[in-house]
Amino acid sequence: MFALKRLVTVAVMVYLLLALLFFLFPAVRSSVAGLNGSGSAVDDERSFFYVLSIIGAVVLALELVVENLDSSLLRREVGKQDGKINELKAKLYDTHQPAASATAATHSPAVSYPTAAAAAAAAEREPHPTNPPATPTTY
Repeated sequence: MFALKRLVTVAVMVYLLLALLFFLFPAVRSSVAGLNGSGSAVDDERSFFYVLSIIGAVVLALELVVENLDSSLLRREVGKQDGKINELKAKLYDTHQPAASATAATHSPAVSYPTAAAAAAAAEREPHPTNPPATPTTY
């Protein structure tokens, strides 16, 4: 892929240099356009620029296809490498996990604080007499 990308890049550079040569030097342009031999200088230059633009469009399309193909292959390769890295991280975590869980089980905090969920569950089980019900009674 690298060789194809370099080849297309060289082709684009050669095309740009030739197009610059034809645009900057009218004598070169008229002599190359005269190779068609239709007899009229205007028709020769018109067909020359038409062919030059068609070649430019083809070279541009080829460059875009090669660049997109290269970037998609690179993204795929990076994705594979990220997957391998994550797999190795998971294996490393799994090998260190039993030792970490054993130390965490033996160490318990001196003071345990209730969580918000535990406090809400305790409040639901036994309502306080000072707290009025959420909805007033209807008569």
